Amino acid sequence: MILVYAIVTFFVLLIGGPILLGVARLLGIYTIVRERRCHVYMLFGQVIGTIDEPGLCFLWPRLGWRALLIAGFGKCHVIDLRLDQEYLRSAPVNSEEGAPMGIGIWYEMYISDPVAYLFKNSDPRGSLAANVSNSTVRCLSNLPLARMLIDRHSMSKTVRDEVTPKSHEWGYKLGSIYIRKVHFRDPEMIRQIESKVVNRLRQVTAAIKQDGINQVSIITSTAERQAAVEFGKAAAVRPAIVGKAMAEISADPEIASALFELLETQRIVESGANLTLIQGQSTANDLMTGLLASIPGNESAAAPAKPPVKR
Repeated sequence: MILVYAIVTFFVLLIGGPILLGVARLLGIYTIVRERRCHVYMLFGQVIGTIDEPGLCFLWPRLGWRALLIAGFGKCHVIDLRLDQEYLRSAPVNSEEGAPMGIGIWYEMYISDPVAYLFKNSDPRGSLAANVSNSTVRCLSNLPLARMLIDRHSMSKTVRDEVTPKSHEWGYKLGSIYIRKVHFRDPEMIRQIESKVVNRLRQVTAAIKQDGINQVSIITSTAERQAAVEFGKAAAVRPAIVGKAMAEISADPEIASALFELLETQRIVESGANLTLIQGQSTANDLMTGLLASIPGNESAAAPAKPPVKR
């Protein structure tokens, strides 16, 4: 029996709980507000209350008896209060020099006044974007081109100061505004600037290359000059060194004779002349015989004389 009661109680709570909570919401007893959301309650065309505190909220202490009529005769607007962002591309402006420029501006915003957001402007988000774009064109036109290209922080602050008061009237509050991109809108001007940049880069590259060649030339000429000086010093010192060595060699006649004989032999070998090696002879007659034998085709002279045959 207890088990039957438990099962019946479970199904009653399972089915009856949601039904009971739904009836409570229809009667306007309570509501649940999510994080960064705002509930705006309207009855008979009038705003009777707003709730922006997240969590479980009881409506009767806040709205009174009118909470009973919200479900049947009123309306609840749920407004998203989370931070949002927008990026506007290529807002057309002209520089002080007359160059057609485009500016891309990024900004973030959130709803600060839900009632004003609902009723003071039919399209507050579009109006805010138009206001930012118009303020960008109005505040940043006729600025010097150099400032427009580099000074983005002050330009962002100028646009923000211009847009913030008006946007707050529509229930929006601006956060950060940042100019992300500044570019040329005329293709012909872009090509001319690219051509100038390319030519300038070529000039700089050529100047760097020529400077390198000049540096190498200076280093090479300096090295050659120093080498020539050192060779000159060596040429001036060489006779003294050779003379001193020759004096030391000449002090010993045997060494001097061997040295000069060796030098003479080396010069003869290096000259490439034909050499005739003659066996050592004791007399002038033998010397002539040896010389005649060295002549090609005169082998008979080289043959030793045969002793006469005795008969």
